[in-house]
Amino acid sequence: MLPNGEDDSDLMRLVKELQASLMKNDKLEKENHELRQEVARLRAQVSNLKAHDNERKSMLWKKLQSSYEGGNTDASNLKAPESVKSNIKGHEVKNPNLKAMVKEQSTAIKPPPPPPLPSKTTLGKRSVRRAPEVVELYRALTKRESHMGNKINQNGVSSPVFSANMIGEIENRSKYLSDIKSDTDRHREHIHFLISKVDAATFTDISEVETFVKWIDDELSSLVDERAVLKHFPKWPERKADSLREAACSYRALKSLETEILSFKENPKEPLKQVLQKIQSLQDRLEEAVNSTERTRDSTGKRYKDFQIPWEWMLDAGLIGQLKYSSLRLAQAYMKRITKELESNGSGKEGNLLLQGVRFAYTIHQFAGGFDEEALHTFNELKKITTSESKKINK
Repeated sequence: MLPNGEDDSDLMRLVKELQASLMKNDKLEKENHELRQEVARLRAQVSNLKAHDNERKSMLWKKLQSSYEGGNTDASNLKAPESVKSNIKGHEVKNPNLKAMVKEQSTAIKPPPPPPLPSKTTLGKRSVRRAPEVVELYRALTKRESHMGNKINQNGVSSPVFSANMIGEIENRSKYLSDIKSDTDRHREHIHFLISKVDAATFTDISEVETFVKWIDDELSSLVDERAVLKHFPKWPERKADSLREAACSYRALKSLETEILSFKENPKEPLKQVLQKIQSLQDRLEEAVNSTERTRDSTGKRYKDFQIPWEWMLDAGLIGQLKYSSLRLAQAYMKRITKELESNGSGKEGNLLLQGVRFAYTIHQFAGGFDEEALHTFNELKKITTSESKKINK
C-alpha cells in the first residue's frame, strides 16, 4: 500500500527521477555502443599500423644485411694489384678525376660497420612516425568505456533489468528515510548528551575505553541506522568515536588471543601432526597481530594521544610485550611434544622432525627476543637428542 501525504509526493518525485534516469540510461547506452564501435575501429587501425611497422622493420633489416654483404664483395673485387699500388705511390697522380676515383674506390673498399641490434625505439623512429593523438584518444575512450561499463553494468547485468523492482525499492527507501527522520527527532536531546560525553571523555587505562565504548554502543543500538542518524548532528565527534572503538576492538582482540595461547593444552592422545599444526597456527596469528600493531603504532599512537586515548599498551612494555612473552609457552609445548616423539620412536629415523623442532624454537626465540628459564630448559632437553645423534654418527 502506497504512503499518503508527504510520502506520496516523495514517491512521485522519485518515480519522475527514475523515469529521467532510465531515459538518460538509454542515451548512455547508445553513446556506449558508438564508443565501442569507435574503439574497435581504432584497435583495427593500431593493428594495421603495427603490421606495417613490422614490415618496414623487416625490409630495413634486409637492406642493412644486403649492404653489409655487398660491401664485403666489393672489397674483394676492388682490391688493387701490387703493381698498381706501387705506381700510385711512385708517381704523382695529376688527373683530379683519377684522384676522385681512387678515393671513391678506397672508400668502397672499407666495409660498412655492422648494423645495430634491432631496437623498437630506433627502428620505430626510422620507419613510422608516432601519433600521440591516437594513443590519447584510445586511452580516453577505453577509460570512459570502463567507467560507463562499471556504472551501467556493474554486475554483468544491465541496469534496466532491475527497473521492475525499483518501485518497490523506492517504497522501502521512503519508509527507511522516514524512520531515520523519526529517530533523529525522537533522540535529538539524548544524542546531544552523548556528544558532550564523548567530547569530554578522558581515560587513564585502556580497560576504561572498553567500558565506555560498550556503553556508547548500547545507547546508540536503538537507532535504525546509526551512521545515517548521526549525520544529522554536525557536532558528533566522529573521528574520536571511531578511534575509541578501534582502540577498544584492537585491545580486546589481542587480549582474547593472549588468553587462547595461555590456555592452550596439548592432548597427548592427539596425533603429532595435528598438535604441531595447532601450535603453528596460533603462532602465525600471534605474529600477524603483533606485526600489524607495530607497523601502525607510530601513526595510530599519535592519533590516540590527540584524543587522550591510552596507547602505552601498544608498546613492548605493555600488551605487545606480554604477547611476545606468551609465545614462549607455544615454543615449550612444541619442543616437548617433539622431544617425546623422538625419545619414543628413535631419533635416527626422525631427523627432519628434529630440525623442525629446532627451527620453530629459533623462530620463537627471535620473535620474543630470547628464552626464559623454562623455555631454555625445554630447549636443552631437545638439544640432548641432537648431541646423542651426533655421537652415534661419529661412531
